[in-house]
Amino acid sequence: MQVNLPEKRYYGIGELAKAFDVNASLIRFWDKEFDEINPKKNAKGDRMFRPDDVKVLQMIYHLVKERGFTLEGAKIHLKEGKKKTLDNFEIINKLEGIKNKLLEMKKGL
Repeated sequence: MQVNLPEKRYYGIGELAKAFDVNASLIRFWDKEFDEINPKKNAKGDRMFRPDDVKVLQMIYHLVKERGFTLEGAKIHLKEGKKKTLDNFEIINKLEGIKNKLLEMKKGL
């Protein structure tokens, strides 16, 4: 899944929910369930997600929503093969970006 977010240091939960096309409550739930997500909290208690947190959220989204993993399965997959999962996920993201650019070029013909 390609997430189109502007390059920033921190993202609010609403921005992420809109980018992933999910409810903010799902992002909050994943934050509680997965130790790999570590957002900062401001004085009000609002979660502020870093770009690294967004990458982890993308991996979780990919595993749970696109590949059909259970939450427990996704947790195990992330912990056991984090490096391999990250490499594969980045390759998939790059290929999807190339595919989208090619499709845009095709439309322009």
